[in-house]
Amino acid sequence: MSAESVETVASQVDRLCWTGILLGLAFTMTNVQQFAAAGATPWSLPWLAAWLLDPMVSLVLLAILRAEQVLARHGVRTGGWVRGAKWFTLAATYVLNTWAAYAAGSAASVVLHSVPPLVVFVAAEAVTDLRDKLGEAAGRASKSVEAAARPRRTTFAEYLAVARAARKRDTVVTPAWVREVTGCSRGLSSKLAAALKAAS
Repeated sequence: MSAESVETVASQVDRLCWTGILLGLAFTMTNVQQFAAAGATPWSLPWLAAWLLDPMVSLVLLAILRAEQVLARHGVRTGGWVRGAKWFTLAATYVLNTWAAYAAGSAASVVLHSVPPLVVFVAAEAVTDLRDKLGEAAGRASKSVEAAARPRRTTFAEYLAVARAARKRDTVVTPAWVREVTGCSRGLSSKLAAALKAAS
């Protein structure tokens, strides 16, 4: 697979993961709003303010994930605070989504409200690693293409064999003649001419 193909796959994986993360966070936003509003009258100030809680947590999480992804692409690892902030925001998203379901004792609600935050959590962990590994794969593919495109170096023995095959009985062996029939370099032609003369 070429480096371009790997990069295409990396872009697709990136878009799909981020779409899943954003959809998961959008789903959690309504749950968190209902939990935070705690029965407030629709369109009242507490009801409207409740809409801010999930985006506050989600935007911080998205910023951390995006920064981690870019840093990983350049081989830079983040510190403990960044990792802690990511885990805290993921945990906060989970708790805010599932608290009411746990309090109600409804297993179905717990499952329903657990899946999106857990998918976000798993995708958040996977997306950076996937991007990192796909970048590594693209680098390897690029190196292998470069190695394949690099012309193979002709050996002394191969040049000598070409010169021997081209030599006629009346040929005057000179470095210029060797260069003409083999296409070798000026420095090598003298050695080849000497080897041909020594062999005759």
